[in-house]
Amino acid sequence: MSTERQGQGQGRRDGDTGGGPRDTPPGVLAHRVPDLGALELLLAVARLGSLGAAARELGITQPAASSRIRSMERQLGLALVDRSPRGSRLTDTGALVTDWARRIVEAAEEFDAGAQALRDRRDSRLTVAASMTIAEYLLPRWLLTLRAARPDTAVSLLAGNSAVVAERLLSGEADLGFVEGVSVPKGLDATVVAHDRLIVVTAPTHPWSRRRKPLATDELATTPLILREEGSGTRQVLDAALGGLARPLIELSSTTAVKAAVVSGAGPSVLSELAVREELTARRLVEIPLDAPPLTRSLKAVWPTGHRPTGPARDLLGLTRSP
Repeated sequence: MSTERQGQGQGRRDGDTGGGPRDTPPGVLAHRVPDLGALELLLAVARLGSLGAAARELGITQPAASSRIRSMERQLGLALVDRSPRGSRLTDTGALVTDWARRIVEAAEEFDAGAQALRDRRDSRLTVAASMTIAEYLLPRWLLTLRAARPDTAVSLLAGNSAVVAERLLSGEADLGFVEGVSVPKGLDATVVAHDRLIVVTAPTHPWSRRRKPLATDELATTPLILREEGSGTRQVLDAALGGLARPLIELSSTTAVKAAVVSGAGPSVLSELAVREELTARRLVEIPLDAPPLTRSLKAVWPTGHRPTGPARDLLGLTRSP
């Protein structure tokens, strides 16, 4: 085999065919092929035999249709339509181009139908990950409203602390999340959907319930408390307020468990005002005034950075901003 023929064989193995569609640089094809609107107009002219009728069917003016045909002819360098007082007729070249155009339009319709099927499948389910306070006290109302608007969407709720919510979003396990922590977890975008206040609570039998002066922050920091586990939004806010000095008497993984322990008289805690509203009204718990600025926090909706919620996730996010 000659050196020249060896070189030609090597070129083919490397993907260099010496011509054909593979040699088209990226982006060039889009400049050489008319857009779908122009191809649909050409098909309508072929079917109806009139540029005016084709324009009416597509909801555009006849001058606009004529301009689009002329632009397509210039783009292709081909005469496609003969115009006369009796109507518009495809040239022989135009008839051939129309056959090709029909295949392109049909392929585009299949593409659109497939994409719509994927959207329908996506929109038929929604997985929400939420930290405990939001999951228990805010999400039920939002989800009921979403169900009225999207009765065919099946919703799954994954409850966990703020750190777990971030993990589920970043792994693709959830479509939208809600957290209560001080900062937004890395890799997520966020928007504030509500505000909350943390308060010190005890059972009515606890000595703090009889004190006449507000509780000093130093005393709160040195008192063993019934606390949520590390990683929870409530714990993050409290640790930030106390400089990381909060002392756990017991660590529990749910707000309900913490409330039950405090009601039983096991010790004081710092909990969301949203979470203890019912217990305060029934006097099963007592709020202890704190000699410090209110422990407020922002409750946030979160999603992976750069991936704004769509479909039912977008609708749920909109509901959180409703009055």
